[in-house]
Amino acid sequence: EAQRQIQHSVTSMRGAIIAAVALGGAALIAQAPATPQFRSSVDLVHLDVKKLGRIPDGGGWRAHGRAMGSTGVRKRQVLGFDYVHAAVDDHSRLAYAEIHPDEKGATAAGFLTRAAEFFAGHGIEIREVITDNAWAYRHSVDFRDTVTALGAKQRFIKPHCPWQNGKVERFNRTLQTEWAYRQPFTTNDARAEALAPWLKHY
Repeated sequence: EAQRQIQHSVTSMRGAIIAAVALGGAALIAQAPATPQFRSSVDLVHLDVKKLGRIPDGGGWRAHGRAMGSTGVRKRQVLGFDYVHAAVDDHSRLAYAEIHPDEKGATAAGFLTRAAEFFAGHGIEIREVITDNAWAYRHSVDFRDTVTALGAKQRFIKPHCPWQNGKVERFNRTLQTEWAYRQPFTTNDARAEALAPWLKHY
């Protein structure tokens, strides 16, 4: 009976994940209708940013092959990158993600504020935040002030020890294989729009 309850909790949790995708300044939000309440014993949240090359209109090399050559390289350099900011609750694995054009401290701070609001809606109060040693997390005044405003403590992993932030690292790998690289998208917007439905299904 206990095992069935655990399996039910995990299934419900995976259906409650939300995505807020920044598209031209607007937010595309998707959330499953059922929203169970979670409670973490430590309320520790893992944060990270995943950098993805933007897709040129018509598709990149994944759609047309390596034959794109230097033209594909030039397009990628001009288009730049998307930065997927992600937060994962240590206890429940409940996750929140947004796409942004950068990984600056102010952006990370705003993301953390919205992530905290999301987790609060699921009965999770962020008491600790663990990150890698990226500049935005380690040196940004905006980010540090946001952590303080939440009444939380900030923790850092040891240099070159990404497994210490393993919950969000695992989420990032799944996000890449099941969303970002699942199919050859023909536009960057098409990939961004596919994030919210994937997170609902995740």
